[in-house]
Amino acid sequence: MGLITGEAEPAAVPGTRASATAGGSQGESAYQRLLDAIRRGTLQPGARLIETDLARHLGVSRTPIREAIRQLEADGLVVHLPRLGAAVRSLDYAEVMELYEMRAVLESTAARLAARAASEVEIAELAALNAEMAQAGEDPGTVYGLNRQFHLTLLDAAKNRFLTRAMATLQKTLLILGPSTLTERERADEAVAEHEALLDALRRRDGAAAETIMRAHIEAAHRRRMRQLRFRARGDQEEWAL
Repeated sequence: MGLITGEAEPAAVPGTRASATAGGSQGESAYQRLLDAIRRGTLQPGARLIETDLARHLGVSRTPIREAIRQLEADGLVVHLPRLGAAVRSLDYAEVMELYEMRAVLESTAARLAARAASEVEIAELAALNAEMAQAGEDPGTVYGLNRQFHLTLLDAAKNRFLTRAMATLQKTLLILGPSTLTERERADEAVAEHEALLDALRRRDGAAAETIMRAHIEAAHRRRMRQLRFRARGDQEEWAL
């Protein structure tokens, strides 16, 4: 398969408490590594999750792999296909549209609430993250991590636990779409500028402006994502034509 890398955790002695703890730990580790493989696009929509292959590549038994697959299924990232077994879920066009529509609603609401509730320290942290993101434009992995932290920090600053839970569910489903649009340098630069406009609204405590700017930010990401998916579909069609 060659999709997942990383060193396996040391095995525990079977039948001991350490074994049970290690089993749970290995299940969580396998879950996180499969989740990351989905995010990076190395496990793409429709990819089969074969327990024996995954166990061999992760250096664990089939039990933690089975636990990880069950958790991914509970997250809505994996489905069971007739005669094929577990596979990464595919999203159709309507589902992608609905995901981004809901993301725009939730994140623009978070921006509006943050304009009212964010502390000066939180706004300063957001500014520092965006400055780091601007400096890391040549490193897509770092840009992705900083952007994710920026949005999580903004969500925390909104101080609404129900909104946070709703976003956590949405973000997991978005992982199915694969690599972030910020892997494109042009989009990364645009995102930094959009974050800066948002920061200005937060400093002015202008909730309406913050909400409008965040909605436009998510809509821009949505347009770039749809273009990315069109190019991917075109590439798949060309591959089948060879």
